[in-house]
Amino acid sequence: MSDKTLEQIRVRIDELDEQIQDLINERAQCAQAVAEAKLKEGGEVNFYRPEREAQVLRKVIERNKGPLAGEEIARLFREIMSACLALEQPMRVAYFGPAGSYTHAAAVKHFGHSVKPVPHRAIDEVFRDVEAGNSYYGVVPVENSTEGVVNHTLDMLLNSPLRVCGEVELRIHLCLLSKDKEFGKITKIYAHQQALAQCREWLDETFKEVPREAVSNNAEAARMASQEPGAAAIASSTAAEIYDLNILAANIEDEPDNTTRFLIIGKQSPPPSGHDKTTLLLSTPNRSGALARLLVPLADAGVSMTRIESRPSRRGMWDYVFFVDVEGHADEPAVKEALEGLKEETVMLKNLGSYPVAVL
Repeated sequence: MSDKTLEQIRVRIDELDEQIQDLINERAQCAQAVAEAKLKEGGEVNFYRPEREAQVLRKVIERNKGPLAGEEIARLFREIMSACLALEQPMRVAYFGPAGSYTHAAAVKHFGHSVKPVPHRAIDEVFRDVEAGNSYYGVVPVENSTEGVVNHTLDMLLNSPLRVCGEVELRIHLCLLSKDKEFGKITKIYAHQQALAQCREWLDETFKEVPREAVSNNAEAARMASQEPGAAAIASSTAAEIYDLNILAANIEDEPDNTTRFLIIGKQSPPPSGHDKTTLLLSTPNRSGALARLLVPLADAGVSMTRIESRPSRRGMWDYVFFVDVEGHADEPAVKEALEGLKEETVMLKNLGSYPVAVL
């Protein structure tokens, strides 16, 4: 490639950058116009529309022709939408854990970097913050692909008036972090109990004799390791940057496809987006075949169940409730039919929320 050709390409890049910048600002002006129109309508205003964002991101991926991958293009658009939404309304989002936790990463992945993330030390604090109206939404973990459900989140959903209005799936890559730079100097390893379980085989092989201590979350483990000589933490690479730690080993999780699912909780119920999921809370009479009868209305309506978990109801000994995820939105005819059938087989049926299936 000649210098002249290279210079021509650079000139063209500058021209494109200018056009992109102008178009982004024009989009931002449209977002401001939308905000003004909503405010003129009066009443309660929802500036954030989960179903609309999901539809936009799906279209971005569908029409993408490369060379950038569809997910990369969608991430760029997510940040553009985040910045435009911030012009309409600066949005506080509560999440479980300190900065650098995986729930923090999930919040940023879903809402973009222009939101105001609010950390909390416990999952119940996230629920209370959103219930009180201090934050618009909350982000809490609900299940991991290798270690199962997060029981505290399910227990909070039992009695909370909040709705599930979105979900995030995050690939979990775990690192061993420390102020020290050598394996031989490590005398203790801190991590959340699920992270310890997710790295059990690697730890047994590499640090069999080193004590492991479970803490509230991985970011807290990183903070503790940053203050204690000889201590290490299992956490994210982001936590290494925040707490100025060395990455002694990366991707130490035993399962390479280790993924955690997070729920977005809030007060709104998004309308259908075209590709949705509904989460239900069910309680059945304590009788033979009760669980089997729950499946009949779903099958008859042609609705697919993607997950079912049981939890003690706390109303009586051996009394359980079931958390069920089904495909589709509660406003869709097939799901409506299934819900009507479920009412006849349950003593309690609560729709926790219908929301767009995670796009990224």
